[in-house]
Amino acid sequence: MASAALGDELSCSICLNLYTELEPLRCGHNFCRDCIVTALDTQEGSGVYSCPECTMEDVERPPMKKKRKLCNIVEKFRSTQQKEEKSEILCTYCVDSPVGAVKSCLQCENSMCDKHLTAHNKTMDHVLMEPTSSFRSKKCSIHKKLLEYYCSEDAVCLCVSCCLVGKHKGHEVELLEEALEKKKEKLRNFREKLTTSKETTEKKILNLQDQKRKAQEKADDEKKRVTDLYEDIRRQLEVQEQRVQSEISRQEEEVSFSVTHLTKQLEIQKDELSRKIGHIEKLCNMTDPISVLQDQESDTGDQNVEESSVHDLDDFMISLVLHKSITDLITNMQLKNNLYTQDGTDLLLDKKTAGDFVALSDDLRTASKSETEMVKPELPQRFTEYSQVMSIKGFSHGRHYWEVEVGDCGFWDVAVCYPSIERDGDESCIGYNNKSWSFCIDENEYGYLHDSQYQKINLKSPVKRLGIYLDYEDGRLSFYQLSDPIRHLHTFTTTFTEPLHAAFYLNKGAWVKLVSPVFSIKQ
Repeated sequence: MASAALGDELSCSICLNLYTELEPLRCGHNFCRDCIVTALDTQEGSGVYSCPECTMEDVERPPMKKKRKLCNIVEKFRSTQQKEEKSEILCTYCVDSPVGAVKSCLQCENSMCDKHLTAHNKTMDHVLMEPTSSFRSKKCSIHKKLLEYYCSEDAVCLCVSCCLVGKHKGHEVELLEEALEKKKEKLRNFREKLTTSKETTEKKILNLQDQKRKAQEKADDEKKRVTDLYEDIRRQLEVQEQRVQSEISRQEEEVSFSVTHLTKQLEIQKDELSRKIGHIEKLCNMTDPISVLQDQESDTGDQNVEESSVHDLDDFMISLVLHKSITDLITNMQLKNNLYTQDGTDLLLDKKTAGDFVALSDDLRTASKSETEMVKPELPQRFTEYSQVMSIKGFSHGRHYWEVEVGDCGFWDVAVCYPSIERDGDESCIGYNNKSWSFCIDENEYGYLHDSQYQKINLKSPVKRLGIYLDYEDGRLSFYQLSDPIRHLHTFTTTFTEPLHAAFYLNKGAWVKLVSPVFSIKQ
C-alpha cells in the first residue's frame, strides 16, 4: 500500500503514469514534460495559461525547470516497480499457500487464481485483465474510477465522472477501445512509412558499403598497378643506365688501347734514339778522322719525332646515347602501359567564334581580351554579346585531357560548351545556361558555374594552370589546379547529349592559353 501511495504521488495527473522528464509549474504541481507542453499548447491564443491540476492562471506561459532530485526519486521508484512487476503475481486470497494469479480485477484491485476467479465471477460483473500489481494507472487519480474514455482534445484517458462533471465536460471523447483502434491504425500506417524509410536507408547503406568495397578494390588494383609500373621503370632505368655506362666504358677502353699502343711505339722510338745518341757521342770522342768521316750511320739527317695524338672521350656521343635511352624509356612506358595517346589533331581556337573584343594568337592557342573592338565579319558562329571563343575540335565520345594556362589579371572562364549554345543575348554567356560548364574567377573569387548556379571555392594559392578531364560516356567533367600538390577543384556530373568544345570567356585584360596537346585516356 505504501508503494501504491508513493506511486500516486509520483504520477502525472494528465497521463496517470510515472513522470517522464518531470517538469514543475510555479504553483508546485508536477507533470510529464510532453503532457504539460501539449496542455499548454492547447491554451495558446486564449490569453491565459492555467495549471491542469489547480487551474491557477498566468498571463504568460509558465517557465519550466526540471527538479533533478525528484526526477532521481522517480527513476529509482520506476526501477523498483519494474522489478516487482517482473516477479510472479500471486492470488490475493490464497494467504496460507500462495498460488499464482490468472486474472486481476480492476474494481476490486485484487488478483485471483482459477479457484477464486470462478467464485468472483459468480457474484460480480467486473472488468478483468492480465495479472498485475499496478492498478493505479488503470483508474482516474481524481475520481478513483475506471478509465473508460479518451479525450482527443487533451490526449488523456478519462473516467465517466471526468466526462460528466470534470474539466473535460463538453470535450469530444470516445471509448478507449475505439481510440485504441484509431491509434493502432495510425501506428500501423506510421510503421509502414518507417519500414519503407528503413528499407530505403538499408539500401543506401548497402550501396555505400558496396561503393566502399569497390573503392578499396580499385585502390588495391591501382596501388599494385603503380607499384608494378615503378618497378618496371626502375628496371628499365637500370637497363638504360647500363647502356649509357657501357658506352662510356667502350670509349674509355678505346682511349686506353690507343694510349697503350702509341706508348709502345714511342718507347721503341725512344730506345732507337738513345742508341743513336750513344753512337754519336762515341764518334765525338774518337781521334781517328778517317773512322769518324767514313761512318755512315750518323749521316741520317734530322731525326724527327713522330707526331702522335689520342682522341678524348666523345661527350656529345655520350649525351646522345643518354638522350636516346631516356626517349626509349618514355616510349616503352607509353607503349607498354598505354595510359594515354595523343590525339591526331591539336585543340585549337576557332576564330569564326571569337567575339569582336577577343584577340587570338597566330597559332590559335592563346586568347586575350582586347581593349579595342576589332572589325570582324558577321558570322552565325560568332559570339556577339560577350568576349568568348570556342575550340574548333569537339568531343562526342571517349575520355580526354588537356591543360590551360591563365593570366594573373582580369576575369576569365575556362569551360566546355555545346555547339548549340546561343551566340547572342544573355543566354549566350558561358555558365549562365544549361549548355556550358565553367570554372571561373570574378573579383578575385574562384568558383564553378552551370545553368546560372554558382558555387564559390576557397583556394590557398592563385590558379595559374588548369587541367581539364572529360569522360563523355560517364558524364564527368573535372577541373584540377596544377600546383604542388595538384588539387581537385570540382567535378560536374551529367548526361552529355552533344559534342563538347573547349570555351573561354575573357574580361578586363584576361588571357588564356592552351599549353598542351589533347590526350585520349585509355578506357
